[in-house]
Amino acid sequence: MRTANVRTIVIWTLVALVGAAGWSVLALARGEDVSAAWMVAAALGSYAIGYRFYSKFIAYKVLKVDATRATPAERLNNGIDFHPTDRRVLLGHHFAAIAGAGPLVGPVLAAQMGYLPGTVWIIAGVIFAGAVQDMVVLFFSTRRDGRSLGQMAREEIGPFGGAAALIAAFAIMIILLGVLALVIVNALAASPWGTFSIAMTIPIALLMGFCLRVLRPGRVAEVSLIGVGLLLLALVAGRWVAESSWAGAFTLAPSTLVVWLVAYGFIASILPVWMLLAPRDYLSTFMKIGTIALLALGVVIALPTLKMDPVTDFASRGDGPVFAGSLFPFVFITIACGALSGFHSLISSGTTPKMIQKETQVRMIGYGSMLMESSVAIMALVAASIIDPGLYFAMNAPAGAIGTTVENASQVVTGWGYSISPAELAQAAKNVEEATLLSRTGGAPTLAVGVSEIFSKVTGGSLRAFWYHFAIMFEALFILTALDAGTRVGRFMLQDMLGNVYRPFKNISWKPGLVLTSAIVCALWGYFLWVGVHEPLGGINQLFPIFGISNQLLAAVALAVCTTLLVKSGRLKWAWITGIPLVWDATVTLTASFQKVFSGDPKVGFFKQRSVFQDAIDDGKVLPPAKSMDDMHTVVTNSTVDGVLTAVLALLIVVVIADALRVCVRHLRRPALSTLSEAPYVESKILAPAGLIPTREEREEARDAVTPTGV
Repeated sequence: MRTANVRTIVIWTLVALVGAAGWSVLALARGEDVSAAWMVAAALGSYAIGYRFYSKFIAYKVLKVDATRATPAERLNNGIDFHPTDRRVLLGHHFAAIAGAGPLVGPVLAAQMGYLPGTVWIIAGVIFAGAVQDMVVLFFSTRRDGRSLGQMAREEIGPFGGAAALIAAFAIMIILLGVLALVIVNALAASPWGTFSIAMTIPIALLMGFCLRVLRPGRVAEVSLIGVGLLLLALVAGRWVAESSWAGAFTLAPSTLVVWLVAYGFIASILPVWMLLAPRDYLSTFMKIGTIALLALGVVIALPTLKMDPVTDFASRGDGPVFAGSLFPFVFITIACGALSGFHSLISSGTTPKMIQKETQVRMIGYGSMLMESSVAIMALVAASIIDPGLYFAMNAPAGAIGTTVENASQVVTGWGYSISPAELAQAAKNVEEATLLSRTGGAPTLAVGVSEIFSKVTGGSLRAFWYHFAIMFEALFILTALDAGTRVGRFMLQDMLGNVYRPFKNISWKPGLVLTSAIVCALWGYFLWVGVHEPLGGINQLFPIFGISNQLLAAVALAVCTTLLVKSGRLKWAWITGIPLVWDATVTLTASFQKVFSGDPKVGFFKQRSVFQDAIDDGKVLPPAKSMDDMHTVVTNSTVDGVLTAVLALLIVVVIADALRVCVRHLRRPALSTLSEAPYVESKILAPAGLIPTREEREEARDAVTPTGV
C-alpha cells in the first residue's frame, strides 16, 4: 500500500488550512469588511481536497474503474458519434457542454439571499452531490454503450418507471434548450462584437477538427496553440468589426438570431462529433477557463470587499424582489447549476461516454469538470456580491416594482434598506456606456457589471465599459456550447425512445434516424424560442419559471438511477454515495414543486397567480407585468400551464423514485431476479493516461508499447 511522503502531507495540510481559513472568515465575520478573496480561498481549498480524496475514493473503491476494459468509443468507433477522443479535448468538450447559463446566472440571482447561503450550497453541493452525479452517470453509461439516462432507467428500473424517466428527461431537455437559446439571443441581439467573435469560432473549430483528424493526428498541444491564437484574434477583431462599417452585417435582430441558432444546432447535431462539436467546445473552454482564472486572479490582486450582506432579510421573509420564496427551498432551485444539475446527467450519458478513451478518465472528466463549473458559479456570486447592493437590487428588480426612473428606483430600493442615490444609478450606467441599468433582470448584466468592477480595478477605470461588453459576449459564448451539445444529446434521447418502437433508431448513427430526430429536437426548442422572441410573455418565456425546478427534478432521476445501479451491481454498502444526495434533492425539489403549485402567495404559487389575474380580468383591471388585457389572458394561460407542468413533472419523478425503490428492495430480497444491461467485457487496446498529466507508470507503459490513439 502506497503511503504519502512528507512533502505530500505538508502540501495537503497547507491546502486544508487555506480552505479552513476562508470558511472561518466567511462564517464568523460580523459587521466588518470581508474580502472576496476569502470566498475564493474557501472554494479552491475545498475543491482540491474533494477531488484529491473523495473523487478518488469513489472512482477506485466504489466504482472500481478498469483501465483494461474497452470503452464504447473503442469498441463501436464509427467516426460519427463513437470516437476515441484525447482526454484533454474531451475534458474541454464536457466542461463546455455542461457549463451553460446556470453557473453564470443562478448564483447572481441567489445573491438576493446574501452571499453565504449560495457559497455553502455551491461548494458543499458540488463536492458531495453534483460532481458525484456527473461521474457516476458517466461511468454507468460508459459500461452500457453510452446509453442515455432515460434508456438506462428503462432497462435497469423497468418499463413503468423507465417510461416516466424517458418522458420527463426529454420534456425537461427541450425546456432547458429553449431557455439557453433565449439567453443567447438576448445577449447577442444588436451586439456585432459578440456575434462576429462567436461566429468565427465555428470555422476555427472546423479547422482544428480537420487538423486533429487528418493533418496532425494526436498533436493536441500544437493544434490547441493554433486554435487559441485564432480565437484571441477573433475576439480582438470583433471589437474592430463593431466599430467599423461592417457592424451592420453582424448586428442581427432577435428573429434572425433564432434562425441561425436553430440551423447551427441542427448542423452540429448531425456532423461527425470530431468535426465541429468536440473541437469547438474544446476551443471555447480556453476562453471560459481563462476568463474565470483571470477573474479569480483579479480578486486576489484587487481584494474587492463583499458588499452584500452574508444573509439578507429576504432569506427569512421570502418576499424578495428578484424572486419570491424563502431561502429553503428556493436558493437550491435558483442555483440550478454549479452545485447540482440534472442537465449534466444528460451530457454524461450523451456525447461524453461515446468519446471517452478509458474508464479511468471518468474521474477527471466527470468529477473534475463539475468542479470547474462550480468555480464559475463562485466567481459569478463574487461578481454579484462586490457591487453596491442598491445597484444590485435596482438591476434585478422588475420595472413594475421600482419604476422606470432613477429617482423612483432610488426611493424604492432605499425603502428595502439598501440606499443608493439617483446620481449613483445614472453614473453606474454611464460607466459601462449603457443608457440605463434599471431592471436589467436575468442575472447576466449584473454579472457583467461585477466582472467590469474587478477587471477595471486591475487594468484601470477607463476600461470599465470594455470589460462590461466583453463579459456580455463571454456569457453568450459560454452558453452556446451547452446548446449545441444539448441538441445532440436530445437527439440521442429521442432515438433511444423511438428505438423501443422501431429498432433501426437504436443505431444512433443511422443517418435517416439522426437527421430526422435532430430536425425534431431543433424544431421543438426552436418553436418555443421563436414564439418567446416575438411574444414577451409567450413561448419559452412561458416555461422560464419552471427552468430551475425541472432541472433539479431531472437530477433526482439521475441520482435514482445511479443508486439503483449501485445496489444491483453489488455495491449496496456504497449506495449512500448517491442515495443521500437523492434524498436531499428530492426533498428540496418536491417541496419547491408543492409550493409553486399550491402556495397562497401569488408571487410563488402558479394557480394562485392565475386566480388573481383571472379576478382582475373579470373586474376589467390590468396588473403588471401585463400591459394590456391580451397580456392578462396570456399570464393566466402561462400560470395554468406552468402549474400543470410542475405538478406532472413532480409526479413523474415520484413515480421514478418509487419504482427505483421497488427494484432495490426486490434485488435485496431476491437477487437472482435482477439483471444488468452492462456490455460484456472486451479488453482495451488503447493506452491513455487517466489524468491530464501522465503518471510515471503511465509514461513508462507508453514507452513500452505502440498504441493507437484517438483524436
